[in-house]
Amino acid sequence: MSLYRSLREEMMAGGAVNDDPNGDPSQPSRLTGALSGLAVLALLIWLGISNVWSLVLVVGLLLSVFLHELGHFKTAGWAGMKRTQFFMGFGPKVWSMHRNGVEYGVRTLPLGAFVRIVGMNNLDPVDEGDEQVAYSAKPYRWRLLVITAGSLMHIIIAVLIMMFVYTAGGRYQETGRIEVLGLTEGSPAAQAGITPGDEITSINGVILETSDDFRSLMAASSVGDEVSVGFIHQDSQESARVTLVARPGDDETGVGFLGVGTNSIGRQKLSLFSATTHMTSDLLDGMGRTIQGIGTILNPENQWSQLTDSQADPNSRPTTVVGITQVAGDIGDRDGLYGVLEILASINVFIGIFNLLPFLPFDGGHAAIATYERIRSRKGHRHHADVEKMWPLTVVVITLLLFLTFTGLYLDITRPF
Repeated sequence: MSLYRSLREEMMAGGAVNDDPNGDPSQPSRLTGALSGLAVLALLIWLGISNVWSLVLVVGLLLSVFLHELGHFKTAGWAGMKRTQFFMGFGPKVWSMHRNGVEYGVRTLPLGAFVRIVGMNNLDPVDEGDEQVAYSAKPYRWRLLVITAGSLMHIIIAVLIMMFVYTAGGRYQETGRIEVLGLTEGSPAAQAGITPGDEITSINGVILETSDDFRSLMAASSVGDEVSVGFIHQDSQESARVTLVARPGDDETGVGFLGVGTNSIGRQKLSLFSATTHMTSDLLDGMGRTIQGIGTILNPENQWSQLTDSQADPNSRPTTVVGITQVAGDIGDRDGLYGVLEILASINVFIGIFNLLPFLPFDGGHAAIATYERIRSRKGHRHHADVEKMWPLTVVVITLLLFLTFTGLYLDITRPF
């Protein structure tokens, strides 16, 4: 069989259709696998040395991919479908073992994973004794569950990560404390004895809880106003009267200037109930922003702008694991494990939704086929879609994915975050 035909059938059927389940990896495959394994190991060691948080994210991504496929694998078993393969990676087989009729193993390229379920479509011929345990023979509700289980696993992973972070590390939100981050030298605040780490509590007796409250009062003040500033210094409540001055370099607005940089947002540990409430709200908000972001990333105009305009919004650009690990390293250095876990949760939400796009080779494409067959079926007769006719569209989708990947990689290298 030609490489092209083999690739086509594997893409459409979800596994190595013509792979010998009882065969052992050939010597060239073993050599290729060993070299690939060494390359992957070297990459992981390099990541761990350069920034341990990048390594943590990569390991988390690999585990997420494994759990995605485990979702397909387990639900297919519950549905009574025959499963023949569970592989991490793509390409030539490196190692495998057989247990209860399923081949478990590793392939050379660690770019994903797959579970092979018999009879995914008409490009996947079913042996005479397997008709009743084929995917195509099962009711629509079971086929839909099996196909969407991978994306559901990503959402479950995100939920568990967010609940852990919110209860153990805390959620970023208003803390009710306005912390002084920095001072302008010689400013009224510095003359009053306020230092970084102090807490601003009031202005002219008005209790303040957020930096927005503080900025609003300052915006309503004027140069020359005398104000009373309440603040906590070394656990002691203090007060000082200061005269506001003009902001350095600003002689026109007349707005008063105290000379402090503040922040009132930080991690707050939540109770289980509060964490559940905030997690649900944040998850739904994240899913909405993900859907909007997917539309932006797939917009050809945006892709062209990202390639040609160095000032284009970096938040709307495609990226790869190279860029993601850069961001994870930076956030991990500032925020530790909890920050990296929040990135991992966001990525899982993105993958879970992106994977439901109604085109092959995404899981959403298989779900769309199952739904189309359900609509076209009549009582006593099940309609089976001719998946081979969808191959041209699948080629277009794969081409777009490759273009997005290379665009993201180019931007990650030439314009790192």
